[in-house]
Amino acid sequence: MKRQIRLALLMTLPTIFAGTAMAQMSATEIVKKAELAAYYAGDDGRSAARMLITDAQGRKQMRQFIILRKDQSDGGSQDMLVFFSRPADVKDTVFRVVKHTDKDDDRWLYLPGLDLVKRISAGDKRTSFVGSHFFYEDVSGRNTEQDNFTLLSETDSAYVLEGKPKDPSSVEFTRYEVTIDKENFLPTQIRFFNAQDQEYRHVEALKIETIQGHPTVTHSKVEDLINGGSTEMQFRFISYDLGLPEDIFTERSLRTPPRQWLDLKD
Repeated sequence: MKRQIRLALLMTLPTIFAGTAMAQMSATEIVKKAELAAYYAGDDGRSAARMLITDAQGRKQMRQFIILRKDQSDGGSQDMLVFFSRPADVKDTVFRVVKHTDKDDDRWLYLPGLDLVKRISAGDKRTSFVGSHFFYEDVSGRNTEQDNFTLLSETDSAYVLEGKPKDPSSVEFTRYEVTIDKENFLPTQIRFFNAQDQEYRHVEALKIETIQGHPTVTHSKVEDLINGGSTEMQFRFISYDLGLPEDIFTERSLRTPPRQWLDLKD
């Protein structure tokens, strides 16, 4: 009988210790794990996206584009290209990002009508992404090193953390609260607060699907709670680990897109 009890205890110990380790995760560790889940699934990725923009008067407009992304390392440097196809006023516009962990990301926008590559300064990263309620920073992800995090609360299914910018003068918010799903570590809701501690911006994951083993947000929404209006973003034809070559993530692709990697029939 004693032997059976000892065996039973040994079998339950890993579960007990696993639960204890999870409970002891720091706020920063939780955020780092969420960053990997949200922005580093697979070694590279491709998806088609559609944004539906609704302004405060209820008028709607649409944007369609394809995203190519390649990681240099998990949680490290990352390359991204966004190729717009619709509507006509943004067709052939290209957004390029080189994501860094030790400094501000590099971002460029190619404007085909002017044949101009415009560099997006660090100060513009939290401005409208091609007329939507998403910001440039939302697309490539905010560097977690720019904020301090505190665990506000925890339930059986989620963590709620508070992020405060280390450099308040660099952003328009004073703090934000992010809800992170414990099962897949994807952020499911982000609430941004202004200097009056009023929530003015709300980001929410509306749908999550598992694609090639990776939990993936396939439908999200941003709302402007002060001025009104919102933007929904839906992703389709998502693929991971395509073996995207590094040489397509260069300035050359802004004017000469890599068509073979933009064919969603592959």
